Amino acid sequence: QVQLVESGGGLVQSGGSLRLSCAASGNIFNIYAMGWYRQAPGKQRELVADIISDDRINYGDSAKGRFTISRDNAKNTVYLQMNSLKPEDTAVYYCNAVISTLSSPDWADYWGQGTRVTVSS
Repeated sequence: QVQLVESGGGLVQSGGSLRLSCAASGNIFNIYAMGWYRQAPGKQRELVADIISDDRINYGDSAKGRFTISRDNAKNTVYLQMNSLKPEDTAVYYCNAVISTLSSPDWADYWGQGTRVTVSS
């Protein structure tokens, strides 16, 4: 099937930066979109940013002006550069991808296991 492997989370001070990476692998035929969501304790999962196959980019309100999403199609990898981090950015960040596989032409959602980002004040 498909695996999404995230890396790059950790502990950072307020105002600092982190870069998250997510690589998709497996029985991939095509990728429609890749992106990042996050979930803070007691809150719903929310969109951080995603990038569509035609290079359309969507940012959640919390990410605008501070985070930048990019994608390397040759590596099936999406990146999230996070600058000017704030304590309220503390959350588990999940990679998401909409993928069709060699065994199924239908688009399906896949999720990574999550990577924790903690921003100290």
